[in-house]
Amino acid sequence: MGSIVVDVMLKPEILDPQGQAVGGALPRLGIEGFTDVRQGKRFVLTVDGEVTQAHLDAAREAAAVLLSNPVIEDVVSVHAQSETPDAGDAAVGGSDAVVAGAAGDASTAGAEGDAR
Repeated sequence: MGSIVVDVMLKPEILDPQGQAVGGALPRLGIEGFTDVRQGKRFVLTVDGEVTQAHLDAAREAAAVLLSNPVIEDVVSVHAQSETPDAGDAAVGGSDAVVAGAAGDASTAGAEGDAR
């Protein structure tokens, strides 16, 4: 069974009270060095067999029309997840798939605001 990971983040201009609360709590817990915290959502979609390009295309469509609110959120990553935990996430066909954000701008995993 394969899995596809969809990461969704609030747009940078949207206030993130949960991220602010976590950011304020970190120093109180003795965890230093972080200048900002943004909260996001991660969806894991499981498919029978290996993840194909058709699966990725369907996941991108689901991300755009159901999993995100394009008014306040950007889909920052849609990619296949490897089955071995130590290998991290692996993309089908090379680098992580590029997805269109709400305003038609392109974002990739690893871009600023990525939830990983």
